[in-house]
Formats: sequence, C-alpha cells, structure tokens
Amino acid sequence: MSAPAARSASTARGGDTGGGAVRGGGAGTAAALAVEGLVVGYAGAPVVDGLTLEVAPGSVVALLGANGAGKTTVLRTLSGLLTPRGGRVLLDGDDLAAVRVEDRVRRGLVQVPEGRSVVTELTVEENLQLGALWRSAGRAARRTAVDEMYDLFEPLARRRASAGHQLSGGERQMLALARALISRPRVLLLDEPSLGLAPRVVAQLFAVLRERADATGLTVLLAEQNVTSALSIADRGVVLALGEVVADAGAADLAADPALRHAYLGF
Repeated sequence: MSAPAARSASTARGGDTGGGAVRGGGAGTAAALAVEGLVVGYAGAPVVDGLTLEVAPGSVVALLGANGAGKTTVLRTLSGLLTPRGGRVLLDGDDLAAVRVEDRVRRGLVQVPEGRSVVTELTVEENLQLGALWRSAGRAARRTAVDEMYDLFEPLARRRASAGHQLSGGERQMLALARALISRPRVLLLDEPSLGLAPRVVAQLFAVLRERADATGLTVLLAEQNVTSALSIADRGVVLALGEVVADAGAADLAADPALRHAYLGF
C-alpha cells in the first residue's frame, strides 16, 4: 500500500476511513480534538506545515514518525505551550487560540510530556492529591479519585508513601499518567510514554490507556516511536514525516503495510 493509499484505508477497529470517526463515535460524530492547517516553527523554519487531523471522542490515535518528524511540536502546540503561525486547534468545536495553558487543562485537555514528570520531592500520595486539585469536587470525591488510581496502578498503591525520586522509571511513568488521569481529562496527550521502559511496563501502561478510552470515553492522542505497542491499542495511526502527514489509516492497516513501515516507521 502506498502512502496516499494508506490515507484512505479503512480503520480496522472502527470501520471508517482514516479521517473519520472510529471506536469512540459513529458516522457524523463531532471530533473531540481537531487540528486545521496547523503551521508551527522555530527561528523561521517550519517544523509542522499545514497539519490537519481529527480525533474522535473515545478513540486512541497514534501519532507516529521518526525523531524530528514534528510529533512533540504538535503536542506542545495543542496544549498551548507553543503558538502556531497558522491554523486552528479546536476542542469540541471551540477554537483554543486565545485559551491559556491552564485554562485548556480546566477544559479537559491534558498533556503528559516526555520525561516522567512528577514532583520528586513529594510522595506518590501527595503527587496524586496535587493532580486531584484540578477537580472541582470536594475532599471525599478527591479521596475516591486517588483510590481509583491505586486500583488502576497497583504498584503505586504499594509505594504511596515513597517519594518520587525513590521510584523506578516505570513507577514514575505510572505516577505521571495517574496524575493526569485523576483530573478526568476529556482529551489526553502523551509524548513518548514508553521511552526507556521495559516491555512489560509499557504493556501495562498502554492497557490502561485502552481501558480508559473504552470504559470512560477518554480521547487519546499518543505520540510514540514504539510503533508496534502504539498500534496495538490504537484505532488509527497518523504518520508524520518532516511535519507533514504521509499516512492516516487504521492501526492494523498501517502495521500490515511493509512499504510504509520500512519507509517511515523503521520496522
């Protein structure tokens, strides 16, 4: 399958075309997150050039590509950390151009950046309580939310009194993901969450993402170089090369296309 053909291939999970709704929504479902003609660059040079992308509610979309393809730049722009030169970012149809980073979080757009970002001086419990502050519910509801995270990530329950700097790399990534999930985001952006982790830990983390999407309607945009793991839980894959979309198709279709895999995904 050529790259243009991949763009029009039907998704394996949802049965729609690559740009359409998938598991989280049927035909005609409005996108939870939409990007229209996005242009972003550094020092006068475009890194992302004319990106258009839709993510259906309750779906997992893998944003794939080699180093330098523009994946991190896309996520940083969506979360408001970078200002685009052109194009629009829409959350449930609302233009986010004038919306600050913290207000995007309050609206339910949350990013887990690369690097297992936790407050290393705080305990696991304190990190989760900090994440729960984004919720407007009272103390009892926040306590329930913390306990739900311990149910999702059992290793954290055993380390609740441990400081962040005492955790393994896998435990830190679990904590970073739990702290994001506890705020009950509508759209979750993840930047290379598998980086440097053992395959068993990656499988655990990705299983939680798929379960949350299916059980709660969470929408996930997952930027990853671990292509096999990302496609194993994704409804769709979108492949970037030099800041442009070169393929957009069902996860199984991308994984089964040897020419595309070898040209852009390195396996």
